[in-house]
Amino acid sequence: MKAFVAGATGETGRRIVQELTARNIPVRALVRDVEKARSILPGEVELVKGDVLDQQSLVTALGDSTVVLSATGAKPSFDPTGPYKVDYEGNKNLVDAAKAKGIEHFVMVSSLAASQLFHPLNLFWLILVWKKQAEEYLQKSGLTYTIVRPGGLKNEDNTDSIVMQNADTLFDGSIPRQKVAQVCVEALFEPASRNKIVEIVAKPEAASKSFGELFAGVV
Repeated sequence: MKAFVAGATGETGRRIVQELTARNIPVRALVRDVEKARSILPGEVELVKGDVLDQQSLVTALGDSTVVLSATGAKPSFDPTGPYKVDYEGNKNLVDAAKAKGIEHFVMVSSLAASQLFHPLNLFWLILVWKKQAEEYLQKSGLTYTIVRPGGLKNEDNTDSIVMQNADTLFDGSIPRQKVAQVCVEALFEPASRNKIVEIVAKPEAASKSFGELFAGVV
């Protein structure tokens, strides 16, 4: 297995890279700023300069990768096209490149409430609308996929247990980015993760379950 990570220098993406390298999985990281990436990511990571909006470069950037993990997402800005370009077009380009390369598994980080049109987050240039469009594009692609919808993201890890449920059944809650990264990486190894949307939060009172049990509990 060799993993290609998009959004690798973001807060969630860098944790995905750390989880992969901790398991001795070789990583190619798509980055726009190589110097910045060198200061953030583990030294053994292969850095590939590129951009998800540059469709032509992505097939080359994927190289000999066998799986893709996308943690790319628009940063809050005054650009009303940001979520459309990054969350939808960027992921769409990645999916097309992954199909062209015969990628074995595509893991996409989306968001809780992606199906809720009237969610307050859509005041940020319809970000959930475009995340949902990207999800649907991946689902229709024919690729083996896992779509991970985390709740509110926390930078600090904690000892809370992960709660994983079916699409459109969790409507609030938060989760440390480290646990999101763990779910994304474990999805590559758990057969029960394939072709599913999983919604995740973390709760102190939740029963502790293995990743196999968590994924198997989602239909």
